[in-house]
Amino acid sequence: MNGTSGRKPGDRPGKPGRTRRARKARGRVWLWRWRGNPLRRHDDVVEAWLLLVMWAVILVGGALAGTLAARAADQEFAHQRADRHPVAAVLVTDVPQTANGGDAYRAPAKVRWTAPDGTVRTGRTLVETGRQSGTKVTVWQNGRGTLTTQPPGPAEARVEAALFGASAALALAGLVYGGTALARWRLDRHRYEQWGAEWDLIGPRWDQKTG
Repeated sequence: MNGTSGRKPGDRPGKPGRTRRARKARGRVWLWRWRGNPLRRHDDVVEAWLLLVMWAVILVGGALAGTLAARAADQEFAHQRADRHPVAAVLVTDVPQTANGGDAYRAPAKVRWTAPDGTVRTGRTLVETGRQSGTKVTVWQNGRGTLTTQPPGPAEARVEAALFGASAALALAGLVYGGTALARWRLDRHRYEQWGAEWDLIGPRWDQKTG
């Protein structure tokens, strides 16, 4: 038996070795700012730290900001469910199907209801269209007796809280990424200025050697 007995048909000799070398080379390219070499400058090290801090803040800070925002939103929705209650009301005005300012199902209308302190109040809120004056409807009021909207249920609140958390995380990521991009742009400007100054010194010598 020779050394190629365990090789499948079509396999190329040395292919796994080339793959490992290619992966290692790609790793060196990605980490060149952290490796000591004569071409690396101070600005390159600063840029490497900027990228490291950027990803750390995006990952850790984004997760923290998203969690805090989602928790705060969930607590607010829970407070709304505890504070807002349905109450029976009576329509004071008609709500035709073509009511101005409303959508196909709900439109603003004037209603009369009894507040928690026993006083009779009137106000405007969204009700279903097609109702006539005197029709009994259900509206929502808070602990102060003011008309308000129906609070989101537990399932809907979880979804909205998750959206708030994701929005907070994305906003932080965008802010950090934009700040890092601006800092890298300034570093590039500084590098170009350095290269231009060095070429002004070396360029004439190079022309003399090649002339």
